[in-house]
Amino acid sequence: MSESRTQVAIVGAGPAGLMLSHLLHLRGIESVVLEARSREDIEATIRAGVLEQNTVDLMVETGVGDRLKAEGYEHHGVEFRFGGRGHRIAFDELVGRAVTVYPQHEVNKDLIARRLADGGDIRFGVSDVQVHDHLTDRPYLTYTDPQGNPQRLDARLVAGCDGSRTSTRGLIPEPQIRTDHFRQYPFAWLGILAEAPRSSEELIYARHERGFALVSTRTADVQRHYLQVDPDDDIANWSDDRIWSELHARVDGEGAEIKDGRIFEKSILQFRSFVCEPMQHGNLFLAGDAAHTVPPTGAKGLNLAVADVFVLARSMDEYLARGDRARLDGYTEEVLPRVWRAQHFSWWMSSMLHTHPGNSPFDNKRQDAELDAVTRSVAGRTLIAEQYTGWPLV
Repeated sequence: MSESRTQVAIVGAGPAGLMLSHLLHLRGIESVVLEARSREDIEATIRAGVLEQNTVDLMVETGVGDRLKAEGYEHHGVEFRFGGRGHRIAFDELVGRAVTVYPQHEVNKDLIARRLADGGDIRFGVSDVQVHDHLTDRPYLTYTDPQGNPQRLDARLVAGCDGSRTSTRGLIPEPQIRTDHFRQYPFAWLGILAEAPRSSEELIYARHERGFALVSTRTADVQRHYLQVDPDDDIANWSDDRIWSELHARVDGEGAEIKDGRIFEKSILQFRSFVCEPMQHGNLFLAGDAAHTVPPTGAKGLNLAVADVFVLARSMDEYLARGDRARLDGYTEEVLPRVWRAQHFSWWMSSMLHTHPGNSPFDNKRQDAELDAVTRSVAGRTLIAEQYTGWPLV
């Protein structure tokens, strides 16, 4: 078995793992990233992305924001549609911030390119990754490289950034881990990518008695739209004509009209919420989707991952550079309040905008009244703007 050593071993080359490796490098800390997929697979897996202002600022300040600034679409507001009319939430006027539409796989491309340019060690295509002795000060990982050779990686700290299908989270035993912080939502999203002109310059969140719809954009010629569907629905039931017909029915009206085009990708996305408590065990620390998942309505997933590793990099630095474990041991307590605020916002947006199975006419009118109250009030619009554009990283 070949052996190597680093200061921080990172499992997973998604936004959490790559950003953590990047931030540690800027602090002079060595890391190795282990990833099951190939670089090509990671960069080709299309994922949506709405970046909070703080995420954008961090990427720019740390030298991975050039393409983001050149190619991302800055949005200074979003539109809530209900009753056939639009109601704009003006982020710039209400809180002086914005969000940027920039897909997650593009963030991954930028981080991978920068880590490799900086001499970073990302080991793609590995398998059978296992963490050992994480309760000691000498944890190590074993894995199989792409050529089938067994490998060992010694480290001082281990970061589990291996996504919602994580294996590292399973190292936290019961009863120390909470397993009841989970919610399965009674709806899903059918998402499409289409070659079509923009239907709107900003995101549209549309509530309709037939179900929710989200109008987004990817580029000037490629659009990303979503429809609320039943979680058990089959994508085969949705022809292109049916999708466009349903989008028109749920969105079109005063000030809005969906523009059709050729659909070249469609899939159904399930809705789940989960929070792992604690997010650490010994010298193992979880970040991103390995520690928590949120429904996409609030656009918080990638931003939470970045916020996690911003705190984690600083905490690891204090320990590795000065031997101070106070912040590292308090990692869970420091990041969880933000995680739960994001859970609440994502739940609130989902419950307010989706048509719930079994809704009575009273329930539907109550939801309309809630949206009217929130969008009519400056305080209500400000609350949405504050949470949508994100909380400070520190």
